[in-house]
Amino acid sequence: MLEIPREILDAAIAQAQEGFPLEVCGLMGGTVKRVASRYPMTNTDASNEHFMMDPKEQFAAVKAMRAAGEDMLVIYHSHPESPARPSQEDIRLALTPNVCHLIISLENREEPVARAFRITAGVVEAVAIEIM
Repeated sequence: MLEIPREILDAAIAQAQEGFPLEVCGLMGGTVKRVASRYPMTNTDASNEHFMMDPKEQFAAVKAMRAAGEDMLVIYHSHPESPARPSQEDIRLALTPNVCHLIISLENREEPVARAFRITAGVVEAVAIEIM
C-alpha cells in the first residue's frame, strides 16, 4: 500500500499533462508508506518513450528529503501514449531498491491513470494506492 495525498498526485498528473507528448519524471519522498513531498525532475532525454533524470536535480532532491527526515519512496514517470504499466525498459532500469514506481498513463488524456509497482530483479508487483 502506498498513501499519496491528492494534491501531490494531482500535481504529478498536471506535470505529465504539461509535458505531453514527452515523458516527465520525478521523485516522491515520505516515511514508511506515506508520501509527503514531490520533486519534479527534468527528463534530460526529452523523449516520449523513455526518461533520464537530471543527476544534479536528483542529488538536490535526495538531499532535501534527508533534511526533511524523509526517504525516497517513489520514482514516477509518465507514459504519454501507453498504459500505466512498466515497459521492458522500465523493468530493466529499475535498479533503486525499496521504492515504488508510479506510472501515469495519458493514453486517454481526459482520464489519466496512475498505478504503482515494485520492481525487484525484473519481477513486477502491483502496489495499491490510497489517495489521502
